[in-house]
Amino acid sequence: MEVVEPVQRVARRLANLFDSVDGLDGSSSGNIRLARNRVRIADAYATTRPEGLFVDDPVLVVEVLSPSTRAEDLLRKPHDYAAAGIGQLWIVDPAQRWLEVRTLVDGSWHTLARFDEARPFGEVAIGEHGVVTVDLLGLLDD
Repeated sequence: MEVVEPVQRVARRLANLFDSVDGLDGSSSGNIRLARNRVRIADAYATTRPEGLFVDDPVLVVEVLSPSTRAEDLLRKPHDYAAAGIGQLWIVDPAQRWLEVRTLVDGSWHTLARFDEARPFGEVAIGEHGVVTVDLLGLLDD
């Protein structure tokens, strides 16, 4: 039996959630192409067009925090994604059991929604593409 790490499991579940929106293609783990030939690897993303090895214009990206990548995912990657004009950033912390959805407004990230143990369910609009229902407990639990 294959052992799936929490980061991979959460990323795959979110990619499946994004796939449920008409016109979006969700994928777990993608090479996001940024300016100046830079690339960031997102844990998951959604795009309006399936692409090959590199994704140029994702609608949103997902970072699932782990102890080894936490600082990079919280401090450096959001800046790069904002500079690339990506519309939404979803950050999930499986250890602390929260998910935050940020939206890009005038080059800065603003919290659109936050889910935690006290508020595990809700809806999130993915730009003009549609709305998804978030079930934090379903995303995090086996």
